[in-house]
Amino acid sequence: MAPPSQQLVLAASSADAGVAAWDLRTGAEAIRHRPCSSRPRAITAVADRFLAAAQAPAGNSAPIHYYHWDKPQVAVKSFPAEPIRVLIADPEGNYLIGGGISGDIFFWEVASGELLVQWHAHYRDVRCLALYDLLLVSGSEDGSIKVWDLLTMLDEQSRLEAKTPYLYNFNQHALPVTDVACFHGAIAVSSSEDRTCKIWSLSEGRMLRSISFPAIIDSVEVDPRSHIFYAGGRDGKIYVTAMGVDPSQGRDDSSILGALDDHSKAVTSLASSTDGLLLVSGSEDGHVRVWDTRSQQVTRKFKHSQGPVTNVLIVTPKRVNLPPLQSLRKVCAANGEVEPRAVILPHPENDVHIAGNLSSNLLEHLLDATQQHGSSRLFDSGASTPNGAPNEQGEEWRSKYLELQDLFVHEVLGQMPSSMDI
Repeated sequence: MAPPSQQLVLAASSADAGVAAWDLRTGAEAIRHRPCSSRPRAITAVADRFLAAAQAPAGNSAPIHYYHWDKPQVAVKSFPAEPIRVLIADPEGNYLIGGGISGDIFFWEVASGELLVQWHAHYRDVRCLALYDLLLVSGSEDGSIKVWDLLTMLDEQSRLEAKTPYLYNFNQHALPVTDVACFHGAIAVSSSEDRTCKIWSLSEGRMLRSISFPAIIDSVEVDPRSHIFYAGGRDGKIYVTAMGVDPSQGRDDSSILGALDDHSKAVTSLASSTDGLLLVSGSEDGHVRVWDTRSQQVTRKFKHSQGPVTNVLIVTPKRVNLPPLQSLRKVCAANGEVEPRAVILPHPENDVHIAGNLSSNLLEHLLDATQQHGSSRLFDSGASTPNGAPNEQGEEWRSKYLELQDLFVHEVLGQMPSSMDI
């Protein structure tokens, strides 16, 4: 068995070639989980404890597979109500969120397998999801991007009272959305078949800028160290892109700082190490590349299969004794509605350290205070007052949360340089 500190590069394909795992330090293939055939953005490491992969439809079957790190075979197989196109987990590994081919979003609790809530989000396939704190961003085949407040979506009373189920609805992309990534929670970057990437303010609910590319962009990954992101193109190039625009140029293409060029076919997926020093790319050429982002050179090459690589991840497996994994349920309850139950409040993913910025710490403090008030539950039988009115404390919490998000995005954008050097 590999040591606990082992760092792995994972890659999956839409062909049934399994999920390959290579040791990042030695380059040796550690294990290959089979069977697995997944479309882009359909695999996720659940808090690095185990791997979940939504399978591409084969006949009438499109299950979700769970794999343990040290065993090649499927540990648990679930059969959701419809094929899941995209799958993510929250940072703590408490929940799985899936986007279906009907446009529905599914929200499962991992420990029980219970489907907590399901809602219709888009008119066509959900192709990408990004989660930060209590905001969920979804992108679709229909070209739209929607931002969901999970405080609202997980509470039946709040859903009924909301004017719209979503927080924001962005329709500026002309063609299907291919990927989305969040930057420090307040900014999102999306890519589309319309050959643009767009940057959004999640607190102001508006597009900040649009960047045009010479090729369709299928994947985006934010550099955690700085205000740049990587855009994987169908021309085989990875474009290094600044979030700011050089005002002296007056064109959005001035944001493209350079390109990493070593793949012979489309770049389908990207993953960054937590320190931003490594970038992993997967391509339709069947290869995986590991890049040193400082030198912009390839440090390792892995051959996955003859088929296209659709997903790449960097994980540090946690070899822990897990309770038995539960299969995911198809429906919420007998009547299709969510049964009233408690949901544990997610904790912020990270503590962002930006000079002069206190909003992340304030938000964490507010979350802690909310958890310590009475119980650590977000929604329970006290979600509404006895006469059915909304819980005033919950409304106040939501208002403060959005105020802090607004403060945070202004601080980030205020420090964002207009032009950047890598």
